Amino acid sequence: MVNKNPVGSKNSSVDRGPVLVATDFSEDSKAALLWACSYAAQVGADVIVLHVIHEPAEAPGSYRKSEGDVLRPMEDLAADMMGKFVEDFRESHPDLQALSAVETQLVKGIPETRILEVAETTDARMIVMGSRGLTGLPHLLLGSKAERTAQLSPRPVTIVKGKRQHD
Repeated sequence: MVNKNPVGSKNSSVDRGPVLVATDFSEDSKAALLWACSYAAQVGADVIVLHVIHEPAEAPGSYRKSEGDVLRPMEDLAADMMGKFVEDFRESHPDLQALSAVETQLVKGIPETRILEVAETTDARMIVMGSRGLTGLPHLLLGSKAERTAQLSPRPVTIVKGKRQHD
């Protein structure tokens, strides 16, 4: 595929689109959002925080945190989680101006595919994602959504790792 709008051209989305942050609400996603907000402030870009509603086989019930959640639709639970994620982030980083106008989006589907679709429809200048940095057998079994997104994306993808807690 040939990029008709190379980096630096006047019509390139790299010069004008929002920064798309794909989140799974993890600590690594927080690190990715922090990086994206800092970058967006430097280049004058908007920030879109995206969560793809998808219950993976390796983590069934990941949206249901209490017994009261059993009968609620995943979409409602994901919306609550997104609201809490952004609110908690704003409270812990009140100095980040990019958070004042952050847009949130929830979509259903396979994460890698939907992230790329939203990046296309929003004309995102780049995609930012957190990564758990799994290695060995866990990486082979679960793969990496961030790695697959980076491989498939015609747009720049930045993968951010959060700080690791050592026992």
